[in-house]
Amino acid sequence: MMTRLPTDLPTDVPAEIPNLEPERLLRALDSVPQPAPVDLWNPPWCGEIDILIARDGRWYHEGHPFLRHTLVQLFSSLLRLEPDGRHVLVTPVEKLGIRVEDCPFVAQLLECEGLGQDQVLRFTLNTGEVVSAGRNHPLMVESLTNEPHPVLMVRGGLRALISRSVFYQLVELAEEQDIDGRAVLVVWSLGSRFELGSLV
Repeated sequence: MMTRLPTDLPTDVPAEIPNLEPERLLRALDSVPQPAPVDLWNPPWCGEIDILIARDGRWYHEGHPFLRHTLVQLFSSLLRLEPDGRHVLVTPVEKLGIRVEDCPFVAQLLECEGLGQDQVLRFTLNTGEVVSAGRNHPLMVESLTNEPHPVLMVRGGLRALISRSVFYQLVELAEEQDIDGRAVLVVWSLGSRFELGSLV
């Protein structure tokens, strides 16, 4: 399954990647809406590929980082979450499994527009994609090892980990409300209310 990439590629491209050759894909997907319509593709399973998305959102192939942002954007557009919880890269002709330490995306920037229930929270991901929290992209704060684990639903079950600095911004924007006898910090976006956590 391993094919050598053209030797004229820049040296910061991982030396070997299966049939998902970046330069070929860039050309092939040039006219495809982004992100790619991976839910419409049903290619055969072609095994695992040694690609890791680290907790900080960085991509690695065989331990070497992807340094070209366009490659990260390209491959992230091919991501899909399978019903069994596996993350895969999908093209019309092949499907390959990858490893994800936490979430495949990281929300790195937050832009706030409006106030109260009319507020809109826009998150910029590490890939450059912009997602507005709302009914279709809910914001959730889970608890892992007694620490908050804030995430934003991006698409198709794929989630973005909200960075610590962005979470602090959310806390500053939050208002206190009484919910079922609990004092809770909440934020609004596109008419939807999201809980950040209870006040002790």
